[in-house]
Amino acid sequence: MLENTEYVFTYLGMSVMVEQEDFAEALRDAIRRRGVTLTWLREHLADSGNPVSAATLSYWRSGARRPEGAQSIAAIEQIEQLLRLEAGTLVSRIGRSQRVGPLPSAQYPLEAARLEKTVSETFAALGAPAIDPARDVSTTSVTEVGADGAVISRTTRTLLQSTSGTITSVPYLEITAGVRSPAPIYSVIAGGRISDVYSHPGGEVHGAMFELERPLGPAQTTMLEWSLTLPDGFPLPHETGHGIARRARELVLWTRFHPDALPDWIDEIEECPDGTTVTPLHLDGATSVHQVRQNWGPGMLALRWGYGPRP
Repeated sequence: MLENTEYVFTYLGMSVMVEQEDFAEALRDAIRRRGVTLTWLREHLADSGNPVSAATLSYWRSGARRPEGAQSIAAIEQIEQLLRLEAGTLVSRIGRSQRVGPLPSAQYPLEAARLEKTVSETFAALGAPAIDPARDVSTTSVTEVGADGAVISRTTRTLLQSTSGTITSVPYLEITAGVRSPAPIYSVIAGGRISDVYSHPGGEVHGAMFELERPLGPAQTTMLEWSLTLPDGFPLPHETGHGIARRARELVLWTRFHPDALPDWIDEIEECPDGTTVTPLHLDGATSVHQVRQNWGPGMLALRWGYGPRP
């Protein structure tokens, strides 16, 4: 089992806000201009062979739900005719589907699971609820290694997606299991701002809350890019990695070594619920190593390197 590994894992906090949709606004305006009721719409839809319940019509009008599936789209086309709208006036405003398909339950990466109480307390201090059904669609993390062979910084670019509700902020954690460490320095490059930071008294878990630049509604995606700088004397200078709480479409880690500090040995460590795999890697004349996983997670993917004989 990998111990004392420094890495980041993504946790998406969800709010219960309801996104205002262009479709819902257009539907409300058209009903008001036509001077009809939802009961009138329901009855005329049933007469034309496109039955829709009163509750569903109410959800569509309020923006709580959007039409999904061929039958619902056909009903919207019929509503356009009933409300004397040009074809496509409402259909064009429905947008992408809010359905993202079934997702497995989120799990802490294994290092975080061993520190579950500490991790939970850190989330609570940042104002984050329990793990919600949200996901990283893809993540690329670039680690820079300095001339002394130690990590200088890590830049992470993530495509985030909400699977239900509306995301307004996301917390990220830095974990050094079993080793007390100083707080790293977080900064946002694009896509949001830092609203809070917190270091657990035990010194093993540090976190930052990133507020997105706009709320993220169901099935919508947004980009967030941020960086983490490690202070001098950080206790785990020759390790990096990234953990995810649920399956992601793609995870790419790129570790770039200073040409004056090329390591003598490199190990890739993959931790998943079914076990840990350690694989030796080689530079073969290059100055960097990249690791790629597709449709992978939950788990932790890490890199460890050293100078001289491998321990």
